[in-house]
Amino acid sequence: MGNSAATSGIVSGRKDAQALSDSFKDLHAPLSDHEALVASDRCYFCHDAPCVTACPTSIDIPLFIRQIGTGTPEASAKTIFEQNILGGMCARVCPTETLCEQVCVREVAEGKPVEIGRLQRYATDTLMAAGVHPFERAATTGKTVGIVGAGPAGLACAHKLAVLGHDVTIYEARKKGGGLNEFGIAAYKSVNDFAQKELDWLLSIGGITIRYGMALGEDMSLSALQADHDAVFFGMGLGGVNALRCEGEALENVTNAVDFISDLRQAADLSQLAVGRHVVVIGGGMTAVDVAVQSKLLGAQDVALVYRRDKDSMSASVYEQELATSKGVRIIYNAQPLRVLREAAGLSVEFAYTETEGGSLTQTGETFCLPADQVFKAIGQSLTGAPEALALQGGKIKVDANGRTSAPKVWAGGDCATGGDDLTVTAVAEGRDAALDIHTTLLG
Repeated sequence: MGNSAATSGIVSGRKDAQALSDSFKDLHAPLSDHEALVASDRCYFCHDAPCVTACPTSIDIPLFIRQIGTGTPEASAKTIFEQNILGGMCARVCPTETLCEQVCVREVAEGKPVEIGRLQRYATDTLMAAGVHPFERAATTGKTVGIVGAGPAGLACAHKLAVLGHDVTIYEARKKGGGLNEFGIAAYKSVNDFAQKELDWLLSIGGITIRYGMALGEDMSLSALQADHDAVFFGMGLGGVNALRCEGEALENVTNAVDFISDLRQAADLSQLAVGRHVVVIGGGMTAVDVAVQSKLLGAQDVALVYRRDKDSMSASVYEQELATSKGVRIIYNAQPLRVLREAAGLSVEFAYTETEGGSLTQTGETFCLPADQVFKAIGQSLTGAPEALALQGGKIKVDANGRTSAPKVWAGGDCATGGDDLTVTAVAEGRDAALDIHTTLLG
């Protein structure tokens, strides 16, 4: 840590090791065998269950819960993995409160849904702990597929293709796989290095090779991938960070939230990670909440999360917003950054109050300032490095319903493609479905 960071109030060691361990413990404790049986007993096993429709991967939720209730969690896990091979991580990070659990009949009737996410974790953890992989590869087809990105979309695509008998090579720019699951999710949602354990378990199917340190546009090109493989899938996520577009955002200690979260997730010792005493986070999504909460857990005295629209417009769910406030984060709605100023004691961010009129965001004319040692930008990410041969739409790779791009025998899915919505579960669904279309295409 440099002197400039120290004098600005950004320091490490705000909490000791034990306090940090307590702060970053598992957000939701796993269910015991008895708790899982009790929780499963609350399910009505609805015909045409709304929870299945609400799940982006269409897991047969009533079936897997019934299998838990009958004492066969391994069979339950296979039901889950048939639709979502990353069901273990999704059980931890999915916003179930706005997906399956929100439409649960018991939620509608009683205000307390069946704990679908925790039951899913119970089943998948049981099978993975046994070291069992529930699928076997089909006979080899002799076809090869190149996948760019070892994140949720790429891994789901690779696994499905491997099961179907194809040989897959994943090209990953980083030195570790997992993508968003490894680098972009709050540490308290995925403890004990689960993302890497899940990756190793997924790869045990065989037929998948990952080449690390392979960046698109530097170490390989689309034309080379097309020449080397029978099909190509892009699942590299979004590498760029949207700018605030205001004065002062280039000042020292105004940083990207995604980089901070990545550093935190890879830190061997959290007590060595520096954080400000006064932190301002600008944004309204899951990343904004994750960086705000983790700043507070690291020992920041005051953390303000500022969003330009009202509470209902915030993409982070009400549950995530309440989680943030329960950890001591102050959320300020209807405020837009105007400029970041360098003050003698650190930084100051000037905001304008906003309101929505006729669907348009306008400033009221009133302003206020927040002092800060550290300012995090969390207003979304953008696509970088997409090959020019691929048509774009809305800043993402344009794909059809099957994930096909404008280039022959090239597919895409996840956050880098149209339709992606920054959720692990959606990326898994798109990678899986693209793999099925690739398989059909390759075999005629």
